[in-house]
Amino acid sequence: MEFFISTYAKMFFLMTPFFVLSVFMSVIETADDKTAKSLALRVTLSIVAITLVILFFGKHIFSLFGITIDAFKIGAGAILFLTAVSLVNGGKNDIKSSPETLMELAVVPLAIPITIGPGTIGMLLVFGITYEKMALFIVSLALVFAVLTIGAMLYSSNYIKKFIGRQGLLVMSKITGLILAGLSAQLVFEGVKAMMS
Repeated sequence: MEFFISTYAKMFFLMTPFFVLSVFMSVIETADDKTAKSLALRVTLSIVAITLVILFFGKHIFSLFGITIDAFKIGAGAILFLTAVSLVNGGKNDIKSSPETLMELAVVPLAIPITIGPGTIGMLLVFGITYEKMALFIVSLALVFAVLTIGAMLYSSNYIKKFIGRQGLLVMSKITGLILAGLSAQLVFEGVKAMMS
């Protein structure tokens, strides 16, 4: 249970939920409630499908290119750190769309790269090659729960916006960035330690 909760928390924060929510809210600014909820469902399904494919088939990418897990941990940690810095500094969103074309944004850019950025892809590949059988099943379950949590946040974005406001979301996004910075440092440390031993 502890492994499940830990993995869930890592995956949840890795996908920068509050940043994703703030971007999503700016995208649906001119849309009605029904369109916003339909888009939230489509984005959620896209994220679930893409993350599971990366998790289960990512190891084949490693073997194809001859990349070691320790080298990739260092690389993924570095990319994740850049994502964290971007969040803390305050990333800017230039996505604008009319209500008629909102559904086209579900996979790109809302699923990739806004929710599933390079850092998330890196972590999923690391999980996919590190764990096997039951552990990998628990990871995939935690991943799906994390995505569904984000999906629920997107689905109820109109209520969240009224409750905490855009400024509150910006603050939460910066906190997420700090947590990601810690995760990235841990990844790099583990990779360097393994390569040195």
